[in-house]
Amino acid sequence: MQHYPKHYCGVFGVYGHPNAAELTYYGLYALQHRGQESAGIVTCDGRQFREFKGMGLVSQIFNGEMLHGLVGGMAVGHTRYNLSRKGRYFKPPSIAK
Repeated sequence: MQHYPKHYCGVFGVYGHPNAAELTYYGLYALQHRGQESAGIVTCDGRQFREFKGMGLVSQIFNGEMLHGLVGGMAVGHTRYNLSRKGRYFKPPSIAK
């Protein structure tokens, strides 16, 4: 039995900045060593949530055009590390539902 915490994923958030999605992308990129299987970002403009997620490295999932579509001054992003290592497809969870 392990007696130390397991930390295998990365979470990054931004509040109150007009480019919250882009800053969250860079935060996830910096935290990518915490999870390289999948990633997602959810933004909010105070009225509507927008979400994008996918499998792969952060730089493979997100691009500039897609980040511009994630409008809002609030964003939360997540990178995932596969703990099971069974090689099966994983659908990243929705952060805002």
